[in-house]
This record gives sequence, C-alpha cells and structure tokens, in this order.
Amino acid sequence: MSNQMETSVAVAFVGFGEAASAFAGGWREAGIAFSAAAYDIRTDSPSAAIRDAKRTDYATAGIDGSASLGAALAEAEIVFSLVTADQAHAAAANVARHDLGGAFFFDCNSCAPGTKRRSAQLIENAGGRYVDAAVMAPVHPRLHRTPLLVSGPHAQTAVEALKRLGMKAGIAAGELGAASAIKMTRSIMIKGLEALVAECVLAGRKAGIEDAVLDSLDETFPGFGWRNRAAYMLERAMTHGVRRAAEMREVALTVEELGLGSDMSRATVAWQQRLGDLKLVASTVGEDVGARADAILAALDADESKEVTVG
Repeated sequence: MSNQMETSVAVAFVGFGEAASAFAGGWREAGIAFSAAAYDIRTDSPSAAIRDAKRTDYATAGIDGSASLGAALAEAEIVFSLVTADQAHAAAANVARHDLGGAFFFDCNSCAPGTKRRSAQLIENAGGRYVDAAVMAPVHPRLHRTPLLVSGPHAQTAVEALKRLGMKAGIAAGELGAASAIKMTRSIMIKGLEALVAECVLAGRKAGIEDAVLDSLDETFPGFGWRNRAAYMLERAMTHGVRRAAEMREVALTVEELGLGSDMSRATVAWQQRLGDLKLVASTVGEDVGARADAILAALDADESKEVTVG
C-alpha cells in the first residue's frame, strides 16, 4: 500500500454544493481513498427546511457534515473552498481563525485576483498553503476530472496534491491570481453570452419573431446550433443566475482593477440576477427554447404585476 494514490487523503469542504458533491462523487466512483468532512453555513440557517436539505445533501454524498467549521478542518490535509463568489473572502477569513498546520487551501471560487490575494494573506498567516484555483468547466459530467487552473507560490506542489485525488490541474504562469484572471476574463464572454442570448430570445419571443432571428443567426454562425445552445443558456441562467451574478460582480471588479470600464460585465450581472431571482425550475417547463422563454416571460410579467399592485 505504498502507492500514493492508495493512501487515504483527508479532505475538508468549506461549502457543500454542486461542485463539492461532484468532486466527492467522482472520487468515490474512481475508487480513490479519501475521508471528507464538510461545513456549510446553511446548516446554521434559522429555517429547518434549509438545514434539513443540506443535511440530506451530506447523507446522499456520504459525507460527514460537521457541526462547526473547526471540526471540519481539524484533520484536513486539503481544504476546498467552494462557496458563492460573494462569500469567498468571508469564508477564507473564517478558516484563517484556525491553525491550518500546512494544509492546502484551494480557493476554487470565482473571484477577482485582488480578492484572491487578500484571502491568501489571511490563509498564509494561519499556517495554510493558499492556492488560487479556477474551475474551468461545468463539473458535470467530468466530476473530479473537471479541468482546473492553479496559480501562486504553491502551484507545483498543489498539482501533486491534487494528483492524489485523481484530479488534473494546469499551472497558470504568473503571480498568485493568474488562474482567476483567466477564469474571470473568460466569464466576460461565457456569462455575457448567456445574458445576450436571454435578451435576444426573450425580445424575439415577445415580438413573435424569434424563429426568424435564430434562423438568421444560424446562417451567420453555421454549426453553432442556436436553438439548442439558447435553450441550454437559458437553463443555466434560470438555475444558476444568482450565483452567476455574484461571479460577474467579481468579473467587473477584475476589469476595473485593470483600469477598464466594466459596462458589459455590469449589464450581465443585471440579467443573470433577474433570471436567477425568478427561481424557475427549467426541467419543469420543457427543454426547447420557446418553452423556456415563455416560462421566463410569464414570470417576469407576474413580477411586474406584483410591483404595480404594491406601488
């Protein structure tokens, strides 16, 4: 049992959502030896429904849900921070209240390089090894094999640590924050395209011309498959819009740190937040772009009616 891959790795998750569940599920499917504890602030929610839902997530994933952050961190060799972008620095600050004893702290959250550097200082002062990590693709279907980029002074040893968990990461050249700079700049396009598609499709649907518009786009960009892509992008915003909006605020900060205007990123925040706030479940409204557009328009109209009534 001297093979490093067969040595159990002690992992802690700070935040336990889609990504953490995917990583743990992938390790288990691959037969990787690991033990994992997790702490998620939802288990401290005043809402019993929210607390119970998170405990169910732990049980489904076969993860030890810790009663406190300190308990989750106690034995960890590797810590994955997987919270929302707006909570990432606060999560790092809370972790830094504990002696990390040389553990790797993978900050996988979608934050501006400046935010990552502020968090790094806290973690390093607490005895941890901070790693700027960027998750470069959706975690499904590749689970723990989802491509990562890492940067910072511990990047090389961090890649070796990830190999113990069957994970693969590339190293972004440059100082700490380089990996996030790539992810954030990429998100201008990825999340921005989702916002543009939403505005285009919803306007077209409301005007009764979306088929002509999508046909025209297919001619201009042959092979892109605008109907299927648009349906997928609407689902992403419906399902993850609030989280995407938080990320795009950090994207805007990234652009502003570079001395540029962040007009497009700020506009993307607005559309992602608007669609996410509707709390629609895409799977219940149909898979085609028209059905999803109709559901969004109906929800937007209902929200507008409520505002008028209240006013």
